[in-house]
Order: sequence, then C-alpha cells, then structure tokens
Amino acid sequence: MDPLVDVFEAMRVENALYARLEATAPWGLKTRGVDGTARFGLILRGGCWLTLDDESMTQAPVALVAGDCFVIPHGRPYTLRDAPKSPTVNCVDAIKGNVGGVVKVGGPGDGPQTVVVSGWFNFDQEGARPLLDLLPPLIHIRMDHERTQLLQSTLQVLAMETSQRGLGSGLVVSRLADIIFMQAVRAHVESVDAESGSGWFAALADRRLGAALRLLHKDLSAAWTVESLAEAAGMSRSAFAMRFKEKIGQSPLDYLTRWRMFRASHLLRRTDKAMVEVAGSVGYESEAAFNKAFKRVAGVAPGAYRRQMQVAA
Repeated sequence: MDPLVDVFEAMRVENALYARLEATAPWGLKTRGVDGTARFGLILRGGCWLTLDDESMTQAPVALVAGDCFVIPHGRPYTLRDAPKSPTVNCVDAIKGNVGGVVKVGGPGDGPQTVVVSGWFNFDQEGARPLLDLLPPLIHIRMDHERTQLLQSTLQVLAMETSQRGLGSGLVVSRLADIIFMQAVRAHVESVDAESGSGWFAALADRRLGAALRLLHKDLSAAWTVESLAEAAGMSRSAFAMRFKEKIGQSPLDYLTRWRMFRASHLLRRTDKAMVEVAGSVGYESEAAFNKAFKRVAGVAPGAYRRQMQVAA
C-alpha cells in the first residue's frame, strides 16, 4: 500500500468551511487558532503576505502570488495582508458581513486587488493524527495553471455541498476534502529534497528508503526484519538502519511498531473485528503480545481503547 493511502484511508473529515475573500489594498485579515483543524488557501488573483501568528515558533512572512496554495495543518492562527505593515481586521468580524460566501475587506478605492479562496477542515483527530504529526507548520505550494484550475473547481463543488446539503453530502464533502488535502501533501512531497531534507516525507522521496517504506506499508503484517527491509532498499543492514534513523528519527522496527498500532487503532475504531483478528491483521500471532505492544504505544489496552472510542462516538 502507498504510505500516503495508508494514512488517508484512516482520516475522516467531519465538516468543512469555505469562503471567497476579495480584498482591496490596503488590507489585512487576522484569523484565530482553532485546534483540530487544517487551514488552506488558494490565491486566485494578486498577491499577499502570510504570517503564522504563533509565539512558540519563528516563521518569516511568506510572499504569496496567484497560483500559490497554502495549508496550515495544525490550526495555528495566521494573518494575510497586502503589505507587511498593513492594518488588519478580525476574521470573525469580516465573515459576519459576507454576502453569498464572499468576504470583502480593505480600502474603498481602486487599489490592487487580491482574491483568495480559503477555509478549513475539521478532521477525526484519531485518524488524522499520524499524518498531521508529520507535517510542517506551513505547507506552501506553487502550483501550475492546470493544478490551480483543478483545485479551484474542487473548492467550488465543496462550497456547493456545504451550503446546500443533499443526500450523501457528508460523504461528498469528506472525499472533496481528501482530494484538496492529498493534492497539497503530494505537492509538498514532490518539493522535498531527499538528500538534504529530513523527516518522513524526505524518506519517502529517497529512492532507496522510499522503496523499503512502500513495501513495508503494503503489508504491515509481514515478519519484517531490518535485514529484509535493507535488502528491499538495496543497502547493507548497518547503512540502512543508520540512514533510516537519520531521516525519520526512529529505528526501522520502532517505526514498524508505530504504524502497526496506528492500523490497529483504526480497526478497533471502525470495525467489530475480534481482538485476535485485529492482532493478526498487524502481524501479531499472539493476542497477548499485541495487547502488550498496543498498551506500550497507546498507553491503554486495546479493549479499553475500543470502549473509549465507542463512548466518544
């Protein structure tokens, strides 16, 4: 299985919000942080500056131009403005005056105009956590014209489904959000430097590590060893283990255990499979060994985890 598919299959969009921003210079829009969301935006016309308003990190303002897309995976607050020192208005106040999903901000004159389509997704946090934990605070993508048109069309359908709920709208919104988020993540992966970069995406982009990761995710239940994964990567055991740890920050077998438990948690939440079946699905012949591994990673036994998720639902 493609590692990204492995993650996205467990994600579920619970709701989504979409709006079109039409701004005339000078202008600025300040948003608030919302935990459990992923923010996105697509610049259709003009340009602006994006700043993450998070005191816990240092992020220089990012210049955005038409065709650029941004994703803020962790719901951090951010500001958009036409110039770094332009005054801002609160997003909540600006949205109150929207007409037909269009939010207008800025000066009354004929200054430069910027058009942005933006919004946010609210994910099932248990299913989304593995991917969100791997993503950087900000994903900035410069798309070609074809991708920009595709994303804009997808956003327009998303807007229609969220404003005019019909049969199956919940499922349609979830799938559209998957497309938008997947396009952004895929573009991010393609921009990662496999040699100088670090993290999961750099490992996926690495020709040798990527081959081993794709094989591992294709069958998490297989009896993988460092030796068999190194062979798939065309590397010696020691060289593979060292490069894997350098890129991902975990040993190959710790990584395997983590993803097995992620897959198991998905099965516990979404299916009624017996515990022994769940254990076998992720490579454990012994239910006792599975229980021990799951509790070590999740901090709770699998049976208790399933009951907690049922209550939360």
